Amino acid sequence: MPTLLSADYIALVDRGVSTIVASRDAQLRPSVMRAVGARISTNGQRITVFLRRSQSRQLLADIATTGHIAVVFSDPPSHRTVQVKATAAVQRAVLPADEPALQSYLSAMQHAVAQVGYGPQYTAAMLNAPRDDLVAVEFSPEAAFDQTPGPHAGEPLRKERQP
Repeated sequence: MPTLLSADYIALVDRGVSTIVASRDAQLRPSVMRAVGARISTNGQRITVFLRRSQSRQLLADIATTGHIAVVFSDPPSHRTVQVKATAAVQRAVLPADEPALQSYLSAMQHAVAQVGYGPQYTAAMLNAPRDDLVAVEFSPEAAFDQTPGPHAGEPLRKERQP
């Protein structure tokens, strides 16, 4: 089955990198928020991002109304970045089974952000979220773009055949 994301991009998202989630309302006004966690399926066909409900009210309302979502995954030390978009994102409650993904994301972000000079306490505070304030947003990528600064920034990724 074709996938938008190569194994390298799936690995980038999977290892836990800075994750910014955006949408827009019916009047095309944007909404944006930093995710406090993310997970990707092994084949790249399904992505889940975790948001603080109390800080993401407009974003979550826009996703609920339009289904549209754009997520940027960026590695702080290298600035390697990929953007994925979808038009059928859905929200669900965070489950106990999501806890390992949230913990793994926090650890990975602490490591990445430490490489640019910030200690683990900074990242822990930035990503701190009471579990009852979290919501999961799931989607299947429909479009993907290389957003790494340089000559290929903004170029769409082509679907790849997986073995």
